[in-house]
Amino acid sequence: MLEPISVSLESLNLLSLVPMSIIVVGALVIIILDLAVKNLSKTLYVSLSLLFILLSLGATFGYNSAERGFFDVMLMDGISILAQIVILLSSALFIPLALTSKRFHEFSYPEFFALFLFMIAGFQFMVATDNLILIFIGLETASLALYTLIAMHNRPRSFEAAIKYFTMGALAAGLYAFGALILYALTGNVEINKIAEVLAANEYEPIGGILFAVVFMLAAFGFKLSMVPFQTWVPDVYEGASAALAGYMSVVPKIAAFVVAMRLFEFLTNADIVWIEAVLWVIVVLTMTITNLMALVQKDVKRMLAYSSISHAGFVMAAILIGTTQANSGLFFYWVLFLFANLGAFTMLWISRHKTNKFDDRFDHPYEKFAGMVNILPVGAVLMGIFMFSLAGVPPFSLFWGKMYLMSAAINADYIVLAVIMALNSAIAVYYYLKLVVYMFLKDPKTNDSTRYVKNLSTSLKTIIGFSAAATIFTIFFAGPLLEIITNYVTISGY
Repeated sequence: MLEPISVSLESLNLLSLVPMSIIVVGALVIIILDLAVKNLSKTLYVSLSLLFILLSLGATFGYNSAERGFFDVMLMDGISILAQIVILLSSALFIPLALTSKRFHEFSYPEFFALFLFMIAGFQFMVATDNLILIFIGLETASLALYTLIAMHNRPRSFEAAIKYFTMGALAAGLYAFGALILYALTGNVEINKIAEVLAANEYEPIGGILFAVVFMLAAFGFKLSMVPFQTWVPDVYEGASAALAGYMSVVPKIAAFVVAMRLFEFLTNADIVWIEAVLWVIVVLTMTITNLMALVQKDVKRMLAYSSISHAGFVMAAILIGTTQANSGLFFYWVLFLFANLGAFTMLWISRHKTNKFDDRFDHPYEKFAGMVNILPVGAVLMGIFMFSLAGVPPFSLFWGKMYLMSAAINADYIVLAVIMALNSAIAVYYYLKLVVYMFLKDPKTNDSTRYVKNLSTSLKTIIGFSAAATIFTIFFAGPLLEIITNYVTISGY
């Protein structure tokens, strides 16, 4: 007769599920409220969403040591905590934008806020585990919600963008599943740390099986991180999504994918498997360089920012190739600085969006639209200039310190050529970011119509843009303490 299995609540460590559970409960509360009472104010849904996001953020800050939980599936280590802070902080900045003009009608649906919270929970589960199955569940939960959020913008290009994103996401999910299947067949485990132990014990044999698994995983994360040559979908999807959501997409899904890629590929590069290191090196360099060159020739600011965000992702992917503690700290340091500048830049685009294209038949945000902006909206021009200088890495603006720290990590790890290529790409990026600054400050305006900028400028929008600008400026002076905090978290290991 089989003996009953007893599991103590202490061994389950259900506290490791608290940050995600808060977000899931918030989504369910919004759904139940909508079922019980129709036509509630969107202000209530915004307030509830923000409340649950901040509660989850507080619960995440409550961890100061590595913990495993729920049958060792959950992993709340320093990297997981940092990633969740970035995800929740970005979400807390994004959600108040729903209080803007009514013509962004997707915010009138309670489903938008419930889907948004489910998406956050999916990303949290992705980063808070090293279990390949739970990573897949989190990935698909977040992705399915995000496809719908893009389509809810209810423009023909939004439907096209959602379909393209869904198609690419489905392909990436299939590739990930095949890669995970091969790793399980080789090791009999689905937890990354145990996979690493078994492969090391077997001296990384059979090398052919590992090759196939890595190829599938690289392709899957290539799509998610929009690495070259898997980046072709990004500009069209960003163009179809609302500018604010595009800015959000450029930050949050990528940090979740970075964390999974970090856990998966760093033990392989640290094992001195030369061909894996070589493949990652080529992908990183091509992603930085090709998308930088493509951003140079764009006529639309939104598409330029889309391509540049890919280049930034390639820059940060170099940290995973380098694989040192300094590089991992640099990854989060860079991405936190990028968060404020990039989300602020996309939000500035959002305030100038019209239902019809007034300056170009094809694009929503051609450079000509921003000509002479300093004469019409001087404060907006100055703020956009701050975001552009920061994204360009012009000293002493915030991302300059992130770029310098990552390049120093490359030099310290003897990746001298990689550091030189990173510096050259940073120099190229200065041109297309400052091109917009030239249009805003040195060109004559096409019209004196100020409504092309301020039509949607609500108090919440001013607050978010102002906060992003303030954070971008103040990180110039507090880069050292911020880096120290991040390094302390990165050294909290769950293995």
